[in-house]
Amino acid sequence: MLLQQPAESPYDLRFQLFGFPIRVAWTFWIGAVVFGYGLADMVDQLFQDSSPGRFPLLLLWAACLLVSIIIHELGHALAFRTLGIESSIVLYHFGGLAIPRSGRTTGGGFEFAPVTRLSPSQDLFIAASGPLLQIASAMVLAVGLKAAGYGVAAFGIIPGFNRIEWLQEGQPLATVGMFAIALFYILPSVLWALFNLLPVYPLDGGRVARAIIQLAGGQIEQSLWLSLVVAVLMAVWGLQSGEIFITLLFASLAMGNYQMLQQYGGRF
Repeated sequence: MLLQQPAESPYDLRFQLFGFPIRVAWTFWIGAVVFGYGLADMVDQLFQDSSPGRFPLLLLWAACLLVSIIIHELGHALAFRTLGIESSIVLYHFGGLAIPRSGRTTGGGFEFAPVTRLSPSQDLFIAASGPLLQIASAMVLAVGLKAAGYGVAAFGIIPGFNRIEWLQEGQPLATVGMFAIALFYILPSVLWALFNLLPVYPLDGGRVARAIIQLAGGQIEQSLWLSLVVAVLMAVWGLQSGEIFITLLFASLAMGNYQMLQQYGGRF
């Protein structure tokens, strides 16, 4: 499939955190530049002469994105650990994966894994832990800024949050460094977590929806129908909005869900 763990490369960055092996594929940095260039350019133009330039801002963006996605995957990995399962973490151009040593793959949203022996309640716990920890980390930074009397400008460009005016009220972050760190961390942390909570399999939200439906006595086919419908709607929205990446991504996910639905006998 298109969305899968990348092959290992000598150019990958490797380290350990809390006992979890972490591999950052070289493609992660390409994805960071692609998704962050426009944002870095916006900050560069906003601060003009006081800006360090696009390249340093891109480096700062990549560092913030790295921390944000690692925290997301740590949520999954720590949830696995509470169930007695150790795992490793891989970051790549589509986000991240928490990979149990038993061979199951989850997290960051993107993968097509075989059926596992985890119970629906366990899968719900694992799937929800990543985005919830990621959002919590962003909220800690936002609360700290608000407590210090600063406004959080990042919420001004997040759909839904931009209507909550008090989040943006307060003193502006005067230095480009403070402004960029707040923006570059809070924005992807909130958006990535909310994106992953969409009820589209195999995103985290798709796993959450599947687990809830099963716990309520429903069948996997019902979760796949929900996943398929939401994926199609997102692909259409992306097309209407001119978001080609969103369109292609959700069209691919819709096709994957359609194929799984056919395997379960849910034919049109």
